Amino acid sequence: MSTAPWAPGAATGIGSLPGREPVEAAAVVLGELPEFPHIPELPARGLGADILGRGAALLVDIAVELVPSGYRITARPGGDHRRAVDLLRRDLDAVEEAIGRAGAAPPVLKLQLPGPWTLTAGIELPRGHRVITDHGALRDVTASLAEGVTQHVADARRRTGAEIVVQFDEPGLPAVLNGTVPTPSGYGTVPAVAEPEAREVLSTLVETAREATGQPVIVHCCAPRPPISLLRSAGADAIAFDATLAMDAAALDEIGEAWEDGTVLFLGVIPGVEPAQAPTLRAAADPALRLVDRLGFPRTILAERAVPTPSCGLAGATPDWARRAMTLVRDVGKAFVEPPESW
Repeated sequence: MSTAPWAPGAATGIGSLPGREPVEAAAVVLGELPEFPHIPELPARGLGADILGRGAALLVDIAVELVPSGYRITARPGGDHRRAVDLLRRDLDAVEEAIGRAGAAPPVLKLQLPGPWTLTAGIELPRGHRVITDHGALRDVTASLAEGVTQHVADARRRTGAEIVVQFDEPGLPAVLNGTVPTPSGYGTVPAVAEPEAREVLSTLVETAREATGQPVIVHCCAPRPPISLLRSAGADAIAFDATLAMDAAALDEIGEAWEDGTVLFLGVIPGVEPAQAPTLRAAADPALRLVDRLGFPRTILAERAVPTPSCGLAGATPDWARRAMTLVRDVGKAFVEPPESW
């Protein structure tokens, strides 16, 4: 991986937060995660603010509308599509405003965008089938998303003055690979996509983002069994996953190989909702410490090739816990670099 633009010990968020006010959310993120902030996502705002709506807002020359079964491609932009575009623009407005109030741009700013498989598995064609069932439509939507990513990155860089890092969210990729994506009717499932095709499509977007930013590209998957090897072979420079989940021997082998080859791991260590007992710093870092110990690496690798995050998005958290979770991951990142003597 090329030299990371974030400093050793930096921490970041996965993306989503509770609430509906983007200006307030941007100020909180910049305050709690000053070395590696991200553009907050606020799905509680409803239509257009969820992962599929945000992805649809990026598409160039392809519009969507909301139908009872979900998002569907339509002939021309209507109110649903314009709302999604407007919400995405407001999020960037809010971050630009928060940076202006802070008086200086952060060293790096992270954008979270839906990966091609999660997006195309979630959007329907006009006749009611998933985009992933039609090779021509899949190609067209992927190309449109790539163009939109390039434009969005350029806009974010121009307006914030920060180096931009892209994180592709692929929570739906395991279902795509396993053939468990439901049809729009809900009565069947979409056939599985072969790994070579999944790799090729994802690598196209990873390379697009890398060319647009000049920075490493992150792929995030918080599913119980993220396809680490596939993500790495698709060109991901960094892989984000929930480190609090139980992992079998095969998963641990894939993680160990990725780390050994220089991949940076974004380790989800803080619960997305408030636990019954507030974790200490040691307890917060424990998933990362257990992982590195099980894999047999020296703990110094955490400072070199790890970034702590919440386990997944924080949309389901209370505002107080969301802020506390960001404070905790920031403290864990610092402890990766300068571990307490008790560790």
